[in-house]
Amino acid sequence: MSSSKVVLITGTSSGIGLATDVAAARAGWRTVATLRDPDRADALRKAAAEAGVELDVRRLDVVDEASVAAVVDGVVADHGRLDAVVNNAGAGHLGTLENETVADVRAVMEVNFFGVLNVSKAALPHLRATAGRLITVTSVGGVIGQPFNEAYCAAKFAVEGYMESLAPVAASVGVAVSVVEPGAVATEFVNNIGLDLEAEVAAAGPYAPALRAYLDRTVAQFLNGAQTPAEAAGTVIEALTAERPPFRLQTSDWARGFTGTKLTDLDGSAVLGMTGSWVG
Repeated sequence: MSSSKVVLITGTSSGIGLATDVAAARAGWRTVATLRDPDRADALRKAAAEAGVELDVRRLDVVDEASVAAVVDGVVADHGRLDAVVNNAGAGHLGTLENETVADVRAVMEVNFFGVLNVSKAALPHLRATAGRLITVTSVGGVIGQPFNEAYCAAKFAVEGYMESLAPVAASVGVAVSVVEPGAVATEFVNNIGLDLEAEVAAAGPYAPALRAYLDRTVAQFLNGAQTPAEAAGTVIEALTAERPPFRLQTSDWARGFTGTKLTDLDGSAVLGMTGSWVG
């Protein structure tokens, strides 16, 4: 692969984004690592130094259209081209409809859905010029709705639907569109939700028993069955480098089996039977 190819990756302060930055640079890409808060770039810079790779680190807030436009234009001005974008930035959320506001749900959609659209729209003219790739890290929660993740899953469902609809249109002008679906990944993502989980249970009212059951199951899954960020990033690199990348890629056998439940469940009973068991 030519080292002249340029990829822009969002949400790179930790986890999958950080690991993808390092892996892409190792694979010979000129890698533009973006994050909302430059003060959180220490781990990123340390990982790059340990790997012996160089990264172009820039501030980008995906919900700020002016920030997105300035970064994308700046990358093309400085590097001369843009060959790929990896939409990885996102925010976790825990809650259920009766106990939160519609404004809370809108905020989740703003980051996890409209942020992806902001970056993708700004990048597409440049990706057309290079017959490039538009890759979005979604989630198995973009295929199967999960208890107490209504807003988060709605955003990821929206991303999946948008990209699935966009893919043939983008392909007609030479741009390959893919989504990458991780399951549980041992990252700071859950911690970054920023909630006191015990306080959430205490405030859940009639939903407290179901929330407690869900949290016990989820914490156990992250402790015992989570992938490493590097393992998940490997699938992103596959989408980035494959000669003809598929539209949808899962990051593990578990994720393939989990999402497969939905794709063969025509009446929804298998999915609801499974997720219903999570809440007792």
